[in-house]
Amino acid sequence: MGGTSAEREVSLNSGEAVYQALVNAGVDAIKVDVDRTLAEKIRDRDIDLAFNIVHGRGGEDGALQGFLQWHNIPYTGSGVKASAITMDKFLCKQIWREAGLPVAKSVIISQQQDLQQIAQQWDFPVVIKPTSEGSSFGVSIVHAKEDLQAAWENARQYGVVMAEEFIAGEEYTLAIVGGQTLPMIKLKPAREFYDYQAKYERDDTQYICPCGLPQAIEAQIAKQCKQAFDLTGCEGWGRVDVIFDGKQAYLIEINTVPGMTSHSLVPMAAKAAGMSFEKLVLTILDLVNRETVNE
Repeated sequence: MGGTSAEREVSLNSGEAVYQALVNAGVDAIKVDVDRTLAEKIRDRDIDLAFNIVHGRGGEDGALQGFLQWHNIPYTGSGVKASAITMDKFLCKQIWREAGLPVAKSVIISQQQDLQQIAQQWDFPVVIKPTSEGSSFGVSIVHAKEDLQAAWENARQYGVVMAEEFIAGEEYTLAIVGGQTLPMIKLKPAREFYDYQAKYERDDTQYICPCGLPQAIEAQIAKQCKQAFDLTGCEGWGRVDVIFDGKQAYLIEINTVPGMTSHSLVPMAAKAAGMSFEKLVLTILDLVNRETVNE
């Protein structure tokens, strides 16, 4: 839990919830706050398995996964390669696009000239966001070309920046646990989009489950999300976000270490499927293949 990314506080909350569920289930569990001294923290511990609930950079991008593999510690969730791919939103969408899956048009912004081309050639609004950050940090919906610069500067503090075509529609999310898709959730934020405040702080975001879509359409979107999940090599559990414009569901991103807080979506979907939080945590733990950690 924890880590050093912008999502540290969320991860600490998720970690506390997971830890309490493990202890309540009789699991011999300890809390480890991940930082640069992680090797020292685990050196004298007899660790059988790691429940990774570190969100964002360091925990969700393959770095922690590689560390754990080096130390022969099996861990929950996706492996090094899948974690690295899905953390890079631009790269991930290139893979989906090549496979024929629906994604919004996107480009990397690396210089002023890129902003000028977007201003001249793209329709507004435009989404500007970091390629490798979670919880909507650095994300802006830009409605006028004169606001592009400020949005780029905002996103740059989190690393490489991309511009993406804005898709008008409703946002949905689909959790996948052990190869099974859980009921979809419709997200209705009170503000323009599902930002950090809507996810973790505000109480006026609406989460609708069952999501209200016709069963056939929900099944079709779920199949598409599962395909996107499998295509990138994801394992164990995760969450796929989409925008549905009434005709087509466009893939937004995969979260390989989703939140497990009181506001989080995977526990919400699991509850709708009749699975308690404690059962969800134990299921994720049981999905770890202890024999393939070094492959």
